[in-house]
Amino acid sequence: MQGVEYKIERKIKTKERGSLLFPDDFTEQGSAESIRKALQALKVKGLIRAVAHGIYVRPKVSEYIGEVLPTAEEVAQAIAKRDKIRIVPTGVYALHALGLSTQIPLNLVFLTDGAARTVKVGKRTIKLKKATPKNLMAKGKISSLVIQALREIGKDKASEAELKQIVTLLKQEDLQLLTHDIKLAPEWIKQIMKKAIDE
Repeated sequence: MQGVEYKIERKIKTKERGSLLFPDDFTEQGSAESIRKALQALKVKGLIRAVAHGIYVRPKVSEYIGEVLPTAEEVAQAIAKRDKIRIVPTGVYALHALGLSTQIPLNLVFLTDGAARTVKVGKRTIKLKKATPKNLMAKGKISSLVIQALREIGKDKASEAELKQIVTLLKQEDLQLLTHDIKLAPEWIKQIMKKAIDE
């Protein structure tokens, strides 16, 4: 057992602080059970912290606030990378990501082509919802967020100021990606997105 813990500890120390660690990262170091026990022991030692079930980090340290743990957003991106799945922010989180809402959502909801699941990160929750491939085909970072944000606001419910901000944001999107993504949007959202090209 000591051998597995020692090997994992050495491997963790070669990684940049703040990197998220999954038990799968250490499969070469031992069996699933010995890895789980070693990570638990290293957590007790204080080398790593658990940020969610089965997800750990060796925290960055700030001289002002001490340990800096990864955000729920970073955890979601790390899960997507590990599982090789696509995730698209939806709802209030999409509005927040675009700067259309100052409300920091406690629950982050993503559409995914992976398995549906819920992950607790401190007081926040990451919810992955299984979606149809069409809902994940948008390629542009801004345009895919805009489609989800407008869905959250609802048809004919966006204010003039919100529409103006959305069009301004879409003008920063790569034209090829924007043209591609407009075709995927519901008709009423298409009309809003086209303004970014027409104006």
